[in-house]
Amino acid sequence: MFSFLKPNPLKRKRQKYDALLESAMLAQRRGDIMTYSMLSADADELWKEIEQLESQQ
Repeated sequence: MFSFLKPNPLKRKRQKYDALLESAMLAQRRGDIMTYSMLSADADELWKEIEQLESQQ
């Protein structure tokens, strides 16, 4: 009945994923390739988690 009050982990992970990609893009624009690659790797791991959650639903 009150399912809209429950936090949605998928939505939170997507927001974090988007923020990571944006941070990575900004790091790349600054020329900080090391940070860009680390943030991109974190975003890839998070995307795998998102795909697992979506497949369970």
